[in-house]
Amino acid sequence: MYTFRTIAPALARTCWTAFLALAVLETFYGIPSFLAWVFLLSGVVIKYVSARPPRNREYPPPLEVAPPVIGRWLAMNSPADKVPSHGTHGYGQSHAIDIVAEPADGSRPAFGWWPPSLPNRDFPAFGAPLLAVAEGTVVSARDTQRDHRSRNSWPALAYLLIEGLLRDIAGPHRVIGNHVTIDLGEGRYALYAHVRRGSLRVREGDRVTPGQPLAECGNTGNSSEPHVHFQLMDHPDPRHAQGIPFTWTGVGVPANAETFTSPASAPATEDPARSGTASAG
Repeated sequence: MYTFRTIAPALARTCWTAFLALAVLETFYGIPSFLAWVFLLSGVVIKYVSARPPRNREYPPPLEVAPPVIGRWLAMNSPADKVPSHGTHGYGQSHAIDIVAEPADGSRPAFGWWPPSLPNRDFPAFGAPLLAVAEGTVVSARDTQRDHRSRNSWPALAYLLIEGLLRDIAGPHRVIGNHVTIDLGEGRYALYAHVRRGSLRVREGDRVTPGQPLAECGNTGNSSEPHVHFQLMDHPDPRHAQGIPFTWTGVGVPANAETFTSPASAPATEDPARSGTASAG
């Protein structure tokens, strides 16, 4: 079913594309057009309105699944702190979370002024295995986009903002990057974004079990450094999906800047939606 919220990203991309086209005509050919700024403002308004919480939206109880990683990690953009966690309900991201590998020895590069960019091998998350969080079927698996260098510095941040706009114009596949989507059944899907190029271990149609390796953590799409972007949603296509709350077995939902250690993945406990219990999301 198409609603304003599901088509808003496409509308915003259309407005920004029109703005860029008209801006090029004015800059290089001297063709003035006030419509360029109308399209720019329209795109901003559409994104803002679509990011607002749905009216009277009631989310289902958090679905308990196994963690998608093992080892010591740090949470960022967590739904434990706010919803939508990434500032938008678009692409089913309302309850998405980002996590980066955070070894106790502090080997993860810090955000700063220099160097502007680093190779992915300098980040401990790069190449870390991504694990199935529950039993399910692979409905989408892509790993052809290249892994770009990091954007974890102040100079690179400005570039990332412009790059993010262009990726959004190109469509969700350029924002999400390489990815794996698992059908968990009953209209629920798990999405892993920013997967490493060439690391897929599964294909569309494969059945997977909890803890099974799916791919590796990468730095593709709209990503500042190698990290795992994980979310549950109610549709296999992020363009038409709304987010679903989750909780990880043995971990819960880590808050922003919270480190957690995930053991080897194990099957999730009984579905809270069926048992009538739920952890705080």
